[in-house]
Amino acid sequence: MSEVLVVVDHVDGAVKKPTYELLTIAARLGEPSAVFIGGADKAAEVAEAVKKYGAEKVYVVDDAQIKGYLVAPKAEALQQLVEKTSPAAVLIPSTVEGKEVAARLAIKIQSGLITDAVDVQEGPVTTQSVFAGNYTVTAKVTKGTPIITVKPNSAAPEEKAGAGAVEEFAATVSDAAKTAQIVASQPRQATGRPELTEAAIVVSGGRGTGGNFEPVENFADSLGAAVGASRAAVDSGWKPHTFQVGQTGKTVSPQLYVAAGISGAIQHRAGMQTSKTIVAVNKDEEAPLFELVDFGVVGDLHSVLPAATEEINKRKG
Repeated sequence: MSEVLVVVDHVDGAVKKPTYELLTIAARLGEPSAVFIGGADKAAEVAEAVKKYGAEKVYVVDDAQIKGYLVAPKAEALQQLVEKTSPAAVLIPSTVEGKEVAARLAIKIQSGLITDAVDVQEGPVTTQSVFAGNYTVTAKVTKGTPIITVKPNSAAPEEKAGAGAVEEFAATVSDAAKTAQIVASQPRQATGRPELTEAAIVVSGGRGTGGNFEPVENFADSLGAAVGASRAAVDSGWKPHTFQVGQTGKTVSPQLYVAAGISGAIQHRAGMQTSKTIVAVNKDEEAPLFELVDFGVVGDLHSVLPAATEEINKRKG
């Protein structure tokens, strides 16, 4: 059975949920192998985490000569690993950095690339949502090693014991790949909530909040959800752009998406309509979003959300 390489998404060795989803997908295609690009001192911790989700091998690429630079060194390291292992496919988290690395890797190994897949089945055959979410298409790489970036929440992580054998891989990074250096970074402020693009549940507020996001945030916290916002809310200065869901913001695909006080313009729908279950709360029964949702509540979010929050917290005991 051919290997399928899965690039580990992590923060200082703490493995993030999309990695487990990719390992679950990789098991459909072949034998999952994790690729950890990070500090060698974190290798054992990462291997222990990913082997629970089927990783038979864990390739460790020490990032001593990679960190501090933009994506080019990672692409070179992956190129060398692909050339050594000849995998059946390479799966990469569909983050901004992940897609950049994937594109560079595809050029380097002269292979086809598919980005933002929402499902991957044997073949590998991918499913994507295109043209602002208006169409769903299937696609397959026809040249070289398939390189696929996959959106978070595209699969439910399934535990499956793997060997997790650690194998160090020494990559040689060229000087040309080190021309773009990171000189400063601003860490994301800790909110205690999941990251918007990775959350299994997202609660977003729009113009109907009137700038008062407290009901939205309290409801999100009762569900352990991330908080999002429509473009109208962001343009009004009620939330920073990092919260914006939509064509000019972030694209999310959670298991549950709750839109509160959002009319449902195409700009917003493009960023959330691949969500598995969609709920809308809006005073306007003619709001366009009601055409898309699985469940709709016609009512004032300032009344509906606090009542729902109270009931959820009561049931949580």
